[in-house]
Order: sequence, then structure tokens, then C-alpha cells
Amino acid sequence: MQNLIREWLLQQGLRDQTASVLTTTIEVVVVVMLAVIANVVAKRVVVYGLEKFIGHTTTLLNELIVKRRVAHRLSHLAPALVIYLLAFPVLDGYESLIIVVRRVSFIYMLLVVLLAIDGSLNGLVAILRSSKFARELPIKSVSQVLKLVIYGIALIAIVSLIIGQSPMLLLGGLGAMTAVLMLVFKDPILGFVAGIQLATNRMVSRGDWIEMPKHGADGDVLEVGLTTVKVQNWDMTITTIPTHALITESFKNWRGMSESEGRRIKRAINIDTSSIRFCNQEMLDRFSKIQHITEYLDKKRQEISSWNAERNIDELDALNGRKLTNVGTFRAYIVAYLRNHPMIHQEMTFLVRQLALTEHGLPIEIYVFSSDQDWSN
Repeated sequence: MQNLIREWLLQQGLRDQTASVLTTTIEVVVVVMLAVIANVVAKRVVVYGLEKFIGHTTTLLNELIVKRRVAHRLSHLAPALVIYLLAFPVLDGYESLIIVVRRVSFIYMLLVVLLAIDGSLNGLVAILRSSKFARELPIKSVSQVLKLVIYGIALIAIVSLIIGQSPMLLLGGLGAMTAVLMLVFKDPILGFVAGIQLATNRMVSRGDWIEMPKHGADGDVLEVGLTTVKVQNWDMTITTIPTHALITESFKNWRGMSESEGRRIKRAINIDTSSIRFCNQEMLDRFSKIQHITEYLDKKRQEISSWNAERNIDELDALNGRKLTNVGTFRAYIVAYLRNHPMIHQEMTFLVRQLALTEHGLPIEIYVFSSDQDWSN
């Protein structure tokens, strides 16, 4: 085609040099037009049709191709590929210009592929984070490390193309700058190692409720990243914690409570010591009418009567004999009430006990677990 255009221009009476320049100019214009057409076809036909088709298919393809616009990003390869392939025949005789055009086209295609890979990784992270299995893994950290590696390789490739040197030469220079690189990428390296430790030991994962007072964190973990962990506090503020801080410092993770199917209730009721006394017959008769402790009182009264009778102790003898107290009966009532309460988890720790006397009275502590984990309830 180049020879045909040149011959036609020479037939029109143009000089040889002028005809050559015009031929090259016409071919460049044609190549640019072909690149524009390739761009339009790739975007308006191929990508549009692909997105329409994939929009009704699997979640993976829909997430990658449609939502993350991976196909749209790859469509930018079409015009660059046209220019790259046609640069040599069109610019024949302009060797320096061919090298520049091809390098620029290749760098552009490299950046397009880089953006497509970035979008693909973001899509994979979004898909994996929705699964229960991936909840325990540092998906975000791994993806960020992969991005750093890919960006680093792409940067080395681009610089080597610009300066016209082998990538191995640049890699050798980076080896000599190891100390500087370690200093620059200190936080990503510490974060990546910490992320692996957090995942391996199942210390924290997305969705866990953690407390870290030193950093003002008390809420749900939104994201475990390469260098930071984001925590949404109960007042809806966001606290950012360095990832490696979760390894070097202490924090409280409430995951065990969430997985135990119960929520702890720990409360102490202070009893006025001046109100504590032995139960007389009138009190026992009144207490016997309380449904939850009727059986308990009957059993205790028989047990105490038998114990006193075996030792020939008068029941009125408060010093030597056994008698029920109102505080002990009250503790038994609390136990019976909670044992019959439908919202108390009966298979977990269940304690109702008297604590040491304080200036506020005699504390009776209730230490049980609710079967409902909803905090508001």
C-alpha cells in the first residue's frame, strides 16, 4: 500500500522526497483512524456485548467484568496494539521514531494490563470477603502485597524500556539498595508479617468485636489491611490501628463470646446486713407459697429437722441447731428463678453466690449467661 500511494503521488508531479513525506503522513493518519475505529469497536461492540451477556451469569464474572470494569480497561489495548503493530511498516526509514512509538505503545499497554489486574484483584477480594472461610484469612493484606509486587515489576519494566537497559541491571541496583528499601517499606513488611501471624493464630478477623483502649478502639473490625486495621466504634467513628500493633500490644477480642451462643450477665445485689435474720415459722409459711422455691423449702426443712433430731438439738436453739436464713432462702430463690427463665443459657457457667462483705452490704453476685446475644435486648 505504501508503494501504491507513493507511485500515485509521483505521477501527480511531486518530487521524490515530498512524495515520501506525504506517503508517511497519509499512512500515519490511516493508522490513527484505524486505532480510533479499533477503540470504538472494542468499547461499543465487544465490551458492551460482553457485559450484557455476563450481567446474567455467575457472580464471579459479573463482579470482575461488569462491576470492576476489567473488560472496559482491557479494551484500551486495541488502539495501542494497532499502533504498535503498524508502527514499523508505516515509519519505515525512521528507526528512532519507530523505537519511541513502540516503546510508548508498549508502556501504555503495560499500564492498561496493570489496571486490569488491579481491578481483578479488587473483585476477587470482594467475592472472597463474602465467604465465611475467607473471613479468617488476611485477604486484603495478601492482595495489597500482590499489588506491590506487580507494581514493582511493572515499574522496573517501564524504567528499563525508557532508559533502554536490561531489567536485570535495575534489579542488581535494587539489591544494593536493600537497606534503603527496608526502611522505606518498613510498615508494609511489618504489616504483612503481622497479617500472617494474625491469620495463623486466628487472633483477629473482619467482623470481630475488639477493644484496644490505648488506640481508642472499641467496636467491629471493618478491614484488616496491609499496614492498618480499621475498627468502627459503637459511636460510628472509625479508628485506624497499625497492623503490627495487634501483635506487639494487647487487645481484647470478644469473638469467643459471639461464638459461645451466650452473653454474660454479671451483677451484684447488695443486701442490708441489718435485715439478715433466721427464718421463723411465719416467714417459712409465706415463702412456701412462692412457686419456684416450694420444693426447695420442703426439702430443706426436712433435712434440718432430721439433722437437729439426730443430735437432740432443740429447733429453737439458734446457737447449736441449724436454721434457714432469709438471705440463704433469697439466694435459693434467685437460683430457682434463673433456672426457670427461658432466656438464661443453662449449659454455660451458672453462679449465684455471696461475696465478701463490703461497706455497702452483703453482695449476692449473679454470674450467668443470656441465651440472647443481642446487646440491645
